[in-house]
Amino acid sequence: MKYKARQLIRETCGDTLYEYYPIGQYIVAAPGVCGGLPTFKFTRLEVATILDLLAAGWTVERLVQEYAQSNLTAEAIAEAIRLAKEALVTTTTTTQRPA
Repeated sequence: MKYKARQLIRETCGDTLYEYYPIGQYIVAAPGVCGGLPTFKFTRLEVATILDLLAAGWTVERLVQEYAQSNLTAEAIAEAIRLAKEALVTTTTTTQRPA
């Protein structure tokens, strides 16, 4: 599922108001969390950290186990990989010049 709208969403998480811009189903940019960098929804866990650990050889299973307290799921990690790929393809496509 893709989220094209970049409108600020307001939800309550526990007793706290949580404001974010959806990037995906599991990934958001919350202005008050980690400087607005992409994080997994309702966490302070930056997507870049998980992608770095994957690049360092960690498995999805290990990440889910190590970050169980953050409720990180395999589906959320798969979304992070897919969005990173889409960003790379989009950037590469727009920077290529015709021969």
